[in-house]
Amino acid sequence: MWLLSLAQWLSLRWIMIFTFAVLLLVNLLIKRDPPHFPPGPPALPFFGNVFSIESKQPHIYLTKLADLYGNIFCIRLGRHKTVFLSGWKMVREALVIQAENFADRPYSPMVTRIYSGNSGGLFFSNGKVWRRQRRFAMAMLHTFGMSKGSMEENIRQESRHLREAMEKEEGKPFDPVPLLDNAVSNIICQIVFGRRFDYSDEELQSMLRNLTDMAYLEGSIWALLYDAFPGLMRLLPGPHNGIFSSSRSLKASIRKEIERHKLELDPNKPRDYIDSFLIEERRDRKQDMGFVEENLVLCCLDLFLAGSETTSKTLQWGLIYLINNPPIQEKVQEEIDRVVGQKRQPTMADRSNMPFTDAVIHEIQRMGNIVPLNGLRMAARDTTLGGYFIPKGTAVMPNLTSVLFDKNEWETPDSFNPKHFLDDDGSFRRRDAFLPFSAGKRACLGEGLARMELFLFFVGLFQKFHFATQDGVELRYEGITGATRTPYPFKIFAKSRFPLQNIRNAI
Repeated sequence: MWLLSLAQWLSLRWIMIFTFAVLLLVNLLIKRDPPHFPPGPPALPFFGNVFSIESKQPHIYLTKLADLYGNIFCIRLGRHKTVFLSGWKMVREALVIQAENFADRPYSPMVTRIYSGNSGGLFFSNGKVWRRQRRFAMAMLHTFGMSKGSMEENIRQESRHLREAMEKEEGKPFDPVPLLDNAVSNIICQIVFGRRFDYSDEELQSMLRNLTDMAYLEGSIWALLYDAFPGLMRLLPGPHNGIFSSSRSLKASIRKEIERHKLELDPNKPRDYIDSFLIEERRDRKQDMGFVEENLVLCCLDLFLAGSETTSKTLQWGLIYLINNPPIQEKVQEEIDRVVGQKRQPTMADRSNMPFTDAVIHEIQRMGNIVPLNGLRMAARDTTLGGYFIPKGTAVMPNLTSVLFDKNEWETPDSFNPKHFLDDDGSFRRRDAFLPFSAGKRACLGEGLARMELFLFFVGLFQKFHFATQDGVELRYEGITGATRTPYPFKIFAKSRFPLQNIRNAI
């Protein structure tokens, strides 16, 4: 009996050894790189470098790897290889000079599950569907946003709601994040849903909570683990499951809006993005360009994510940097008082006369580093980058952090310094390495709208309030990194800068 048990144990052991050897051989074959492929750190069998990545600040870890391996290097996430690009010159080479070759997105198990294998919305679709949907979205942003004379007024009106909400805090310490989220999201809501929401609206608050959770988890180590080991992670409990529950809740909220639009739709008078999409769906019966209802849900999800998260986070960092730098806050307010005054709201026409304020907003975007990495790209064909061979289908990640803090492009890259955007005469100057909206074919399609929002909200707030925090408290510059970079929770005071009669005039 014991001989039989021994034989079974030996057989089992040899089966395990054989299986491990086969898996190791397969791993080595997959790991084998073509000639002149980018270098990278040593990787574990099966797991790759996924456990080496610093989970709280992955963009910092990846930026430091460039110091060891150069501005183009490869890391392995499970059995998948990803080439990372660092520094302005290398990122420009891929996104601008070879823009057509790096326009597509690679396959992602996480994205496929979120998007249910459909057309991929605006962010994750490829080919003719992506090009058609991007053109359509840009046209709608132009129609209901930038070219519509009322959009600037809509932002100014929302700025009044925001300032009134802050005024109700009556000089007490408060968390500004919910108010900023409400105000910024209402702008994209007016374009996509055709209406704004009251700040106490529970549907809006639910969408914003899910949006925050989803944005964090999509850029976390949990998302990397899911893409590296989808079969295993699908079975395991953990924070990664929050990505899918949050996306389901968001899509359910969007479907409610779509059903409301269907009941009120006038094909001759589209009111917003959803109306226009539904009308286009009726015209395009082929359904091969993504004009189907499920893809409308996904496109709205993408627009809501892009139109809310990034701008609100920038304003949050703006409060932190100006509270921590009182002389800069004072100088901004001096320029606002000189150009805009205290009795009227700012307009976009004021921006050209406010170079210092414009420079401060740009420097907040640079130092705030709202999107630390970028969306993954994929090589459409065999190509060469920085002297290295990149095979067709290789996943490529531009590291935007490495561009915004490139020591070869910025005089004091690690310091908050508005002079980065000012010439010797004090006039505003543009910088090529300023890429908070990315670049090339996949650059942020709402960049123009975001710039308008940032200027009008920022100037409106600092026109009315002096911002400070509790004595002895210095707000943190470290952030919580997901798909976007979020400040740690903080509280501020908002003290009115001018007499009550002027407040009434401004409102």
